[in-house]
Amino acid sequence: MNKIKLFASALSIMAVYSACNQTQESTEAPKADSVIVSAPMAIELKDADSDRAYDQYLHLKDVLVLSDSIQAQTAAKDLAVTLRKINGCENTAIMAEKIASGSSLKDQRVNFTSLSADLIDMFKHAEIASGSMFVQYCPMANDGDGGYWLASETEIRNPYYGDEMLNCGEVKETITKK
Repeated sequence: MNKIKLFASALSIMAVYSACNQTQESTEAPKADSVIVSAPMAIELKDADSDRAYDQYLHLKDVLVLSDSIQAQTAAKDLAVTLRKINGCENTAIMAEKIASGSSLKDQRVNFTSLSADLIDMFKHAEIASGSMFVQYCPMANDGDGGYWLASETEIRNPYYGDEMLNCGEVKETITKK
């Protein structure tokens, strides 16, 4: 029954989104600067600091999609402050601080790989109140070594390449309430 309700909700959202975009006739792929920012309400974690960290992580991911190193610094700084409040996340906070102190988009994206790995592991063990998060992967990130990230939607918006390869990647895993 819950699956039916979830499916019906998803269809309703898609219908609303389609209705709002009927006037758009372009068949071009969206540019990174026109990317819709992740909806932070897609998932709710039971721990308020973890929930805030997830929302801040999504914001960081979104500004990396936009290839905005200045906003990435600010987003990473905010994330680091929140991570320091979570027991056991001190090293993850240091990774966020590396992104905050980096001015090179390439270096920020490399550090984002380590940050994402830690946060994926953390959120796999977090208590989820509702919703889903998606572990996504781009095999070409980091000079072919690949890179994972979290998203609140299944649509790929690659933080490692921005509009150069906006849709490169795939959903590897869905994290939901246990």
